[in-house]
Amino acid sequence: MRVIILFWVLVTSAVAQENTRWHDVTQWGVEGRGWGDQERCRWYDRFPEKAKETVTQSVWNLSRHSAGMMVRLKTDSSAIHAKWNLLSPNLGMPHMPPSGVSGLDLYARDADGQWRWAAATRPNKQEMQATLLKGIMPGLREYAVYLPLYNGVDSLEIGVTDDSRFTGLLPRKEKPLVFYGTSITHGACASRPGMAHPAILGRRLDRPVINIGFSGNGRMHREVGELMTEIDAAVYIIDCLPNLNAEKVTERCIPLIKLLRQARPETPILLVEDRRFTNSWLVPEKTVFHDANHHALKQAFEDLKRSGVNYLYYLEGNSLMGTDSEGSTDASHPNDLGFMRHANTFEPILRKILKAE
Repeated sequence: MRVIILFWVLVTSAVAQENTRWHDVTQWGVEGRGWGDQERCRWYDRFPEKAKETVTQSVWNLSRHSAGMMVRLKTDSSAIHAKWNLLSPNLGMPHMPPSGVSGLDLYARDADGQWRWAAATRPNKQEMQATLLKGIMPGLREYAVYLPLYNGVDSLEIGVTDDSRFTGLLPRKEKPLVFYGTSITHGACASRPGMAHPAILGRRLDRPVINIGFSGNGRMHREVGELMTEIDAAVYIIDCLPNLNAEKVTERCIPLIKLLRQARPETPILLVEDRRFTNSWLVPEKTVFHDANHHALKQAFEDLKRSGVNYLYYLEGNSLMGTDSEGSTDASHPNDLGFMRHANTFEPILRKILKAE
């Protein structure tokens, strides 16, 4: 009986593959891949190759993760498949599942034009092939596929049925939201790529997103700021405090903002306080750390405003994870609930900024 079942599975899989038409994503492009067509070591790297000579080695290595990248397409296929090859064989982390680290995440627009989750993947090897969703009800609709958060992608193909219509949608030309931050911006510890708060906000605000979060290395580096000035952003969102102490905030914040402002005189800039560790209510040392960081950032903000820097905004961090201690995996990094709370806190001020743009 087991032999018969295995034979049936293999035959069914083979038939499905014969009826699948594959499309290489590089033929139309992904959103979240900033710096235009500048030369890259790998097509899905976040930074152009020239950054290797200026940013730290850690930032360069992390920039090869595909965090924030998203491919859009239209199809009426009854099934959607994917093939993707990963840069690293390390598929997951102790506090973050492979589905978020190395997986793909599928969304679809409903009849009202709203993005709704459709399917995720469970990667278990470096070269993956999976059916994202099958049995899809008839109709031509738009889909989005988010790429892995903490792994790189060497190649990605989307498969649809032979008899279906398919259009790869070019990256949108609207100015993107540019998030510069830490492991939290990078996506730790979302269960799937679409649950990181930059991705949530991209859907809610219907805007392209460029995610330059670097785990442990979002430190307001001037070299990263210089790269950021090349992007004509809707908003620069600076969320680096979890990787800094008060002394470094005081040292680096004002020079970074002045660098951005000199290059982009009217681009809004949002300074974000760090979230509080969800167990800081029990650990006074953590409360002291956050208080000092917040004070240093607020002082820098006020000094910048007094010096005439315009289009500068400020977001307090106390509510980013919520106040019930349930928003984190490890006190520091958000779980999916924590990321939803991040998005809820960011959304009102970003809407205000974009409305005034």
